[in-house]
Amino acid sequence: MALAEGRHQRDAAPLTPTPRATRSAGYVWAVARITIGWVFLWAFLDKLFGWGFATPADRAWVNGGSPTTGFLKGTSGHALGDLFSGLAGQAWVDWLFMAGLLGIGAALVLGAGMRIAAVTGGLLLLFMWAAELPLESNPFIDEHIVYAVVLAVLALTNAGDTLGIGGWWRNTGVVRRHPVLR
Repeated sequence: MALAEGRHQRDAAPLTPTPRATRSAGYVWAVARITIGWVFLWAFLDKLFGWGFATPADRAWVNGGSPTTGFLKGTSGHALGDLFSGLAGQAWVDWLFMAGLLGIGAALVLGAGMRIAAVTGGLLLLFMWAAELPLESNPFIDEHIVYAVVLAVLALTNAGDTLGIGGWWRNTGVVRRHPVLR
């Protein structure tokens, strides 16, 4: 019995990751960070210019369209639809939404301001999730919640340091004085 236990312990994987595994994980998180950042940036650009993917040119923000109307008006049949559809097309909501998409996307792609990007991105995604309740394909979880969880992990693991400017950003004077900007 002792021999079997000893062999099992000897063959078990180490509990702490090797430096190579840690470095590899850093690259995977960096790719996840940049990819999700691009999702936010692309939404901003398509809504701004109406490149025809999710937003037709005649509904582009630069052409007088509202970047929030389509999604928010589409929530009218949902549990919180009256609240969200009432916000559709309001100038302050459009500006806040577009600033959020641009800021969150840029922060994630660059790897700077990961904490603020994670919190604001998570809130934006949580609001979008709430606007669609009840969900059609799953009673609780959809991609909005998954993205929000990944944003939290990105911020907690300093994912902006690999393939990003997170380390430099963290050492700037303004960020040292105001750590919330990390």
